[in-house]
Amino acid sequence: MVKVAPSILSADFVNLERDIRALKETGADYVHVDVMDGLFVPNITIGIPVVAAIRRITDMPLDVHLMIDRPLRYVDDFCKAGSDLLTVHVEADTQENTLAALKRIRENGVRAAISVKPKTPAEAVLPFLPYCDLILVMTVEPGFGGQSFMQDMMPKLKTIRGYIDAQNPGCELEVDGGVNAETARLCRENGANVLVAGSAYFKAADPTAFVRAVKA
Repeated sequence: MVKVAPSILSADFVNLERDIRALKETGADYVHVDVMDGLFVPNITIGIPVVAAIRRITDMPLDVHLMIDRPLRYVDDFCKAGSDLLTVHVEADTQENTLAALKRIRENGVRAAISVKPKTPAEAVLPFLPYCDLILVMTVEPGFGGQSFMQDMMPKLKTIRGYIDAQNPGCELEVDGGVNAETARLCRENGANVLVAGSAYFKAADPTAFVRAVKA
């Protein structure tokens, strides 16, 4: 079953509660929350208090994507703020600390995930796969919304799907970056089952129809 995770990075921040409450009615499955620190990526977005505030106004699963340097320092706080799924980046710290972060997330009763940037090879996920409930493949360079989909990431996506099927079949495979109704088909064909959509979702004339198209 394909799931859709609208990224609130593209929502109207003045009316964030309104936009988040509307997600469930459109058939969306997760609320995707992009956390950026201005160090790991060249942009700053939101932090722990906003995640906690979002938790208070929705019972939808919060899919929190940490694009931050050395995330081990903050995973406990993001878990306590109400994350249901917490993603850290392979590139953000040492392998030892990243493994520690994934284990800490799970100790908090939260689903743990790893993400890889476009230039990071598929095999980089292998040391972490046993500890992951989801793997996120970036199909844009992380840091800003509204970028164009990188179709050349599809072989990597397919390779990671093969790793998951062989080693951790319960793990989900997510794609983030430039997802629309057309690119979603490519992602599904190459093994993704969770699709993050930002600007395409929030700019859609009919978000419910958009969600149906992405899942089709």
